[in-house]
Amino acid sequence: MNDVSPIKRGRKFDQVLEGARAVFMADGYEGASVDAIARSAGVSKATLYSYFPDKRVLFMEVAKAECGLQADEADAVLTDDSSPREVLCIAADRMLGFFLSPFGQSIFRMCVAESDRFPELGREFYETGPQLFREKMVEYFRCAVADGALAIEDFDLAADQFFELCKATLFPELVFGIRTTVTEAERQRVIDGAVETFLARYGV
Repeated sequence: MNDVSPIKRGRKFDQVLEGARAVFMADGYEGASVDAIARSAGVSKATLYSYFPDKRVLFMEVAKAECGLQADEADAVLTDDSSPREVLCIAADRMLGFFLSPFGQSIFRMCVAESDRFPELGREFYETGPQLFREKMVEYFRCAVADGALAIEDFDLAADQFFELCKATLFPELVFGIRTTVTEAERQRVIDGAVETFLARYGV
């Protein structure tokens, strides 16, 4: 099997999706059971399976919807008239909130685990999430450069570098099971370091 199973939309589709979102957000992909999702959505398992043939497909649909919300929030942040430091701090805070959540960790693990059998999963997630955020970052950088607030020549590289700075320390330690929790002070340390390092390179 090389294709993602088709999704059937119907009267209770949104209800199932919202119930699944609540469970995945709380328990991640591995910890979420189909029984718990059905209970949360207020539907039978038969109804759930009529929309989503397996948990993997349901998870990716929830992930894409959640990434769409993240991209919308990013749009609001990156169209702010605040200084680059303020905008980048807020953007980093939003990114870490997603990267470090059980949900965000589950997306990463699933895309890696299924990359050989279902390469389209990672591609779909990237196109509906990280790529959209990256495009919005690039657009913001172009405007900031035009306003004389930043000095950037390679906008795509700058956006990618900022993402990686935000993933420093905490993200890989959570992914590899070195830690299971993150304090607010640790989170703020990564945010401050990412913004300071980025502005040291591209600030005016």
